[in-house]
Amino acid sequence: MTGVERLSPATARRIALAAQGFASPAPAGAPDRRHLRRVLGQTGLLQMDSVNVFERAHYLPLFSRLGVYDKGLVERAAYGPRPAGRELFEYWGHEASLLPVATHPLLRWRMARAEALEEGWGGPLRVMRDRPELVAHVLRRVEDDGPLTAGELQASLRGSHTGGPWWDWSPAKVALEFLFWSGRVTTASRRSFERVYDLTERVLPPCVLALPTPTRADAQRELVRIAARSHGVATERDLRDYFRLRVDEGAAAVRSLVEDGSLLRVDVDGWKQPAYLHPAARAPRRVSATALLSPFDPLVWERARTSRLFGFDYRIEIYVPAAKRVHGYYVLPFLHEGALRARVDLKSDRKAGVLKVMSAWLEPGSDAGETALALAGELRRAAVWQGLADVLVEPRGDLAAPLLAALGSPRRLSGATTASP
Repeated sequence: MTGVERLSPATARRIALAAQGFASPAPAGAPDRRHLRRVLGQTGLLQMDSVNVFERAHYLPLFSRLGVYDKGLVERAAYGPRPAGRELFEYWGHEASLLPVATHPLLRWRMARAEALEEGWGGPLRVMRDRPELVAHVLRRVEDDGPLTAGELQASLRGSHTGGPWWDWSPAKVALEFLFWSGRVTTASRRSFERVYDLTERVLPPCVLALPTPTRADAQRELVRIAARSHGVATERDLRDYFRLRVDEGAAAVRSLVEDGSLLRVDVDGWKQPAYLHPAARAPRRVSATALLSPFDPLVWERARTSRLFGFDYRIEIYVPAAKRVHGYYVLPFLHEGALRARVDLKSDRKAGVLKVMSAWLEPGSDAGETALALAGELRRAAVWQGLADVLVEPRGDLAAPLLAALGSPRRLSGATTASP
């Protein structure tokens, strides 16, 4: 196509890494609120997940980009005592997410759709259709007695059965999830990762609630603009997936942004789909970052994109039976010198005070010695961040022996054998 810029795969990869913050300088001192804002400006959100075998997903992107930091930075920004000081809120962005409060108006169309029973999923929509009186009662309870957990609410629902057909959730929990999706309530805090719900107007800063609500089309354009900034270069599917937009609405937003010059149409060698470049994207000559990546990091959460960018076929195996897992339960890709060089299955054994490498695998074309040395340094940092005293390596995977040697650990869990996937 005449006039369309062509990018090499290597250039596209560097653009994507820079857009996600991996070309930014590391903090000179302890990371603070400014660094948190910088990362959120690059990622747009932090995806949440309940799995805590190594560390919860929403804490990991900051460690990947900033190194050792105080997780209280995230806690205070998301669940601080004063609404005026809150900078993050929970909602459905790319799955359950922590998002900058300024994004709230851009997601009100999704809340309105949920209220109209046009968006959401089975249980919460069903409870609103079938038991609207329960939803109204739960909302009144939160209004009168909040903040409350789902368990505290359920205990007060005399005569309701305590189980439900929705993931074994109580009726109160399902009603709360509908109210959460529709924006009527939000997360005031968390207790052992359990949501504590309150009315949205008592949680978010008043200045955010007072922001005008854009049209659905304008809001979706802005969401795609955020996705484009965070991706650097991306396909239409990549862009709409960032905030889980519908196919037709994502396509319309992309077309509109191309028409006004907010996105630049490009071709990437080897990509089957057309690509779009953010005008502010930069392609550094080299990206030398070293990082462990969460399975839910925006750099790798869309597996087809991860394959396109890095030639890295990635599958999360949490829900795969143990005997059928190839690489492990909670496997993190390892980024080094602009490529995904390895993958490691990690477990924080907090009782024993050690970070366990359950398996370690080298990616084709990567040097085992160099990769093992770089990974050993990152694992030591991860152990420090987790408050763990040592790193122990299980003898599983073709990188396990080189990693053990690089760590120089006097302790190993068993004999020096390796397995292949």
